[in-house]
Amino acid sequence: MSEPDLVTVIIPAFNAARTIDETLRSVRSQTHRRLEILVVDDGSVDATAQIVRSHAAEDRRIRLIQQPHSGVAAARNRAIAEATSDYVAPIDADDLWRPDKIEKQLARLHRDGETVALVYTWSAVIDENSRIVAAVPGPTHTGNVVGKIFGGNFPGNGSTVLMRKAAVIEAGGYDPSLRARSAQGVEDWQLYFRIAAYHEFSVVPEYLTGYRKTATGMSADLLQMLRSRDLLAEEMCNRYPDYMAEIKDARLYRGQKSIFYSRSRNSSARVLATNAADRAEPGSADPTRRAPVSCRSAGESALSATGPDAWSGALTAKRGLLRQRRRS
Repeated sequence: MSEPDLVTVIIPAFNAARTIDETLRSVRSQTHRRLEILVVDDGSVDATAQIVRSHAAEDRRIRLIQQPHSGVAAARNRAIAEATSDYVAPIDADDLWRPDKIEKQLARLHRDGETVALVYTWSAVIDENSRIVAAVPGPTHTGNVVGKIFGGNFPGNGSTVLMRKAAVIEAGGYDPSLRARSAQGVEDWQLYFRIAAYHEFSVVPEYLTGYRKTATGMSADLLQMLRSRDLLAEEMCNRYPDYMAEIKDARLYRGQKSIFYSRSRNSSARVLATNAADRAEPGSADPTRRAPVSCRSAGESALSATGPDAWSGALTAKRGLLRQRRRS
């Protein structure tokens, strides 16, 4: 009987003392036991490293890597560079996994063959106290998903995926330059888009990931998120110029959703709503519906907006122009 596949779990952690213990316990509880667990302490000033060391003393699969604060992309890339397996499974230091997540993803990966480089799962949204606040059935996109990923990060977040390490390296890993450009927030989506250009995806349509979404998380920084989506849309347009209209439409749709939900006064409702917006798709790319539209029209970019009100106005105006183009 052959030995089970080794999977490298990569955990970027920055000041994660409040949640890293629970995250590590969920990883250590995986039914697939052959794991290499790499925690990259990204310059934490709290007790993150101490908590990780206490787990490592009990579980030799865990290794702590420490580095100056460089951002989540650089931390993940550091772990990928030190991974000794052929498969990598990232999880953020505040998210959780069901015990059978890795086992089911590996089974799906082997079932679907070598053309598949990424297997994702559905996510349940959890709050600060690890209570499930939303569990909406996710997408089931498989195979060639380029036309689907224009519309949004349908794998959901950075903790749902199991990837072939070779495909991640081929795609260039996570982009650390987004942090320098004050545009963090789409590192996952960008990597998935780059992998989708050359490989197929598969899915385990079960809630195997607990995604912690709070009003103070990175995804709650509206202007940074809009800026990051703008940069990714530009990259998509450059690679697939025939689909500029579809990419642009999706970008405007999601930006408008983000602005609307960010104004909610009820934090719980906002968490529920923004999770739905993150997975929402305005439509699949249709090669018969093309228009010579620039991805960065004057006055429309999030980078040029003076605030949510200005951007909201630009969104409304430009969506009207898109509808007119489709009618013509």
